[in-house]
Amino acid sequence: MSCDLVVIGTSWGGLDALRVVLGGLPADLDACVVVAQHRGPGSHPTALRSLLGAVTPLRVADADDKHPLRHGFVYLAPPDYHLLVEADHLALTVDAHVAFSRPSIDVLFETAGETFRERCAGVVLTGANADGARGLARIAELGGAALVQDPDSSERAEMPRAAARAVPAARVLPLAEIAPALVELCGTGARVTA
Repeated sequence: MSCDLVVIGTSWGGLDALRVVLGGLPADLDACVVVAQHRGPGSHPTALRSLLGAVTPLRVADADDKHPLRHGFVYLAPPDYHLLVEADHLALTVDAHVAFSRPSIDVLFETAGETFRERCAGVVLTGANADGARGLARIAELGGAALVQDPDSSERAEMPRAAARAVPAARVLPLAEIAPALVELCGTGARVTA
């Protein structure tokens, strides 16, 4: 079964990695993409959207509470909020930090995996801690696809190494090969509406 949802988690070095991955995805990707990038509470709320919107043909939006999920869009976790996937929409919470982070990659991945199961693909990119490893393991346990950036191509290898240890069956790929793998998993042909 093809994936309808791609969740991506990253931290240190994430902006450059996200530019490569999102820049390699087609406008008609037949899935929606949700990103948790570790950002501090003082981060400008729309800066990441502008930077990523300039490199991808997908529509990039800052996630709002109860925002519906639509194919052809990239939704970004806002600074200092956890982002959750529920049925056909997103939810925001200000629950306690997880692994010193809010947004937490694990929280996003776990809720995405539990909601979309085998129709979910999780991607762990560069970062300096282990956030995302537990969530990626949950996605894989529920039948979803697990992809990890090759630690050797990561600005910081700790996060992808932890994810690869937690999910031995994950596809560990050089950064440039992640977007093509996602296209293979999700397919193309999405009809994007405003």
